[in-house]
Amino acid sequence: MDTNFPDLRQYGGANAFFEACKPRIVFDIFTNKWTGLAIGALLGGPRRFNELRRMLDGITQKMLSQTLRALERDGLATRTVYPTIPPRVDYELTDLGRSATVMLGVIAGWSGEHADEVIAARRAYDERAAKPVEPVRSG
Repeated sequence: MDTNFPDLRQYGGANAFFEACKPRIVFDIFTNKWTGLAIGALLGGPRRFNELRRMLDGITQKMLSQTLRALERDGLATRTVYPTIPPRVDYELTDLGRSATVMLGVIAGWSGEHADEVIAARRAYDERAAKPVEPVRSG
C-alpha cells in the first residue's frame, strides 16, 4: 500500500492530511465530540441555552458555551438576543448548518447500525488487554 501522498497544494489542489489545508480546517469542526450532537439538537428549530443543556446529556455549561460559540463563528448557527428582562437568547441553525445535517444523519445511521459491533469489539479488546502477557523464554 502506497503511503506517500503527493502534496497537491502546488497544483491548486488540497490535501486534508496537511494541518493548514482548507478541507482539514472544516473537517476539524465535525470531529469535535459535541458539535454533531449540538447541531442535531438544533435541528428541531430555535432553542434556548438551558434547553440545549438539558438535551445534551453530560455536557457542561462551559463546553456548551464553547460549542455554540464555535458553531456561530463557523457560520453553522446564529445567536439571537431578545431585549427582555431577563434577556432571552435563542440559537438556531443557519442554512449552512442545516446542510451539515445530511452528513451527520449518515453518521448517526451508521452508528446505530454498527453500535453492537463496536461495543463487542471494545469488550474483546479490553479482555485481551487485561490478560497478563506470558514472558517468552529463550532456550
